[in-house]
Amino acid sequence: MTNITAFGGFGLGLRRDHYRDFLAGDVAVDFVEVISENFMVDGGRPLRVLEQVRAKLPVILHGVSMSIGSAHGLDADHLARLKLLADRIEPLWVSDHLCWTRTSAHNSHDLLPLPLTGAAIDMVCDNIDHAQETLGRAMLFENPSSYLTFPEDEMTEWEFLAEMSRRTGCYLLLDINNIYVSACNHGFDPLAYIAGMPADRVRQVHLAGHTPGDIVIDTHDRSVCDAVWNLYASTIAKLGQVAVMIERDDAIPPLPDLLAELDHARMIAATAHVEMVA
Repeated sequence: MTNITAFGGFGLGLRRDHYRDFLAGDVAVDFVEVISENFMVDGGRPLRVLEQVRAKLPVILHGVSMSIGSAHGLDADHLARLKLLADRIEPLWVSDHLCWTRTSAHNSHDLLPLPLTGAAIDMVCDNIDHAQETLGRAMLFENPSSYLTFPEDEMTEWEFLAEMSRRTGCYLLLDINNIYVSACNHGFDPLAYIAGMPADRVRQVHLAGHTPGDIVIDTHDRSVCDAVWNLYASTIAKLGQVAVMIERDDAIPPLPDLLAELDHARMIAATAHVEMVA
């Protein structure tokens, strides 16, 4: 199984609104990330665009429907198509979410939460082992945003992720916005979450916006808020070399607006590292 080396840089999600920008010339990013399922096809314009962008930049394949928490195991066809795409694109790495999305007969297309139990972690680890063996590479898994907990929970989410990574050799995608959203919804300290994560297993960071309210919703449709920037600033100095990305999936603004946010992420990281060595 191919392991994942550290990669430091700042990138964006490659979205249809900005295809022309990326094809026309150099964009000031170190990598792009794409939603894997949008490109798990035999041909078509999106795949051609991805191949052209890949000729210029490293690409991360980020999935939303592996359903690593499915009690029915993983979908063999999904894994086979993902492997074909990964072999074709040769990404930096392949990632997905700690969640489940489907039963044997239905796909919810939502990232649904898991009970944080010993039985659940056994099942998840079996599925991760299967996925990584099939793909021939270690994967990254992202902490989800969540809106409910289970009375059966036996551990915190960060304890679950740390043990999952230890047992399977997978790496972690730390979504700072998701930590903030879940902390608001469940009343835990987001800094405790960061402190409980195995920093040496984190390879990527996501930054995104959310919709505030009595229940905070992870919507990816607005700029990163000050509270998430502050949490990122507290986190980034604790990590090694990681890939940092602005994630925007709806109400997508012109590319210069996203690049300005990315510059802000660069500035915060640079300041944090200077303070760490001072």
